[in-house]
Amino acid sequence: MQKRHLIRAALAMALVWPALSLVQAQSYPSKPVRLIVPFPAGGATDLFARTLSQKISEKLGQPLVVENRPGAGGTLGSDLAAKATPDGYTLLLSTSSTHSIGPNLNPRMPYDAVRDFTPIAHLGNAPSIMLVPNNSPAKTVKEWVEYAKKNPGRLNYASSGNGTIVQLSAELFKAQADVFVVHIPYKGTALAIPDLVSGKVDVLFDSLPTGLPHVRDGRLRALGVTSLKATPLAPGVPPIADVLPGYESTTWFGLFGPRGLQPGVVSRLNTAANQVLQDPEVIDKLQSLGIEPVGSTPVQFTTMLAKESAKWKKIISERKIMLE
Repeated sequence: MQKRHLIRAALAMALVWPALSLVQAQSYPSKPVRLIVPFPAGGATDLFARTLSQKISEKLGQPLVVENRPGAGGTLGSDLAAKATPDGYTLLLSTSSTHSIGPNLNPRMPYDAVRDFTPIAHLGNAPSIMLVPNNSPAKTVKEWVEYAKKNPGRLNYASSGNGTIVQLSAELFKAQADVFVVHIPYKGTALAIPDLVSGKVDVLFDSLPTGLPHVRDGRLRALGVTSLKATPLAPGVPPIADVLPGYESTTWFGLFGPRGLQPGVVSRLNTAANQVLQDPEVIDKLQSLGIEPVGSTPVQFTTMLAKESAKWKKIISERKIMLE
């Protein structure tokens, strides 16, 4: 008898739950929403968040308040968001470093990048650019690959440190091109630029905002972009994938909630984010930051996350990449 009552109660909840979710979504949000950015103010992720926050606030009818919680490469703020109450009033705007790369570099992360979050929307991608000195004999990606194959172990690439997207872009390139190029880590790509200009460094995969000005000034040569297809962010620069099919290395930006966020709330936030990403003012601002607006469904974002994590896990494992 008791078992029958429990079954009836479970069935009743199964019928009521979608209705409750819909009601919650219709009334959400009823107060300001906190958007955690796990990186310092003034950085690319922070500027991205602030570009979107005002417009999304207008869509939601409540303020979306950016809160910077930097530390441990984005881990501290991400962990804070993961442990928040899943009511939609604490969100996270984070990147590939906290959800695709970091978990594969550090097995002791305080959160599980898959289990502890609800993916809401893939917001944007920031591709990099492959730079070489003007005195490099290679004028195309194909020529550089041929040059590297003829000089195994004699060429080098600069990075902004072990485990960074700069290093991983180069290691992915090496793996697909099957070339042996020596890694020289710097404390930031800005410190590597003078050595690249002088020819002491042979190649650097830099961000577009910091790398392109040197190309425009004639100090460096751009061979390719790391996006899968050509991008208006770097007019006239072909994708590396034209030579190495499937090559892609970008810093992605995404919106998350804690695990257990109600589907109705996820849908509300996803719709607002996608609408904002089509705003011409937002598009212009993001492009000035070297970011391509994307937009997605939660399912598409989840699929992308799995693909990115698998790609970097393979490279990190095969290339034995470790944090400093």
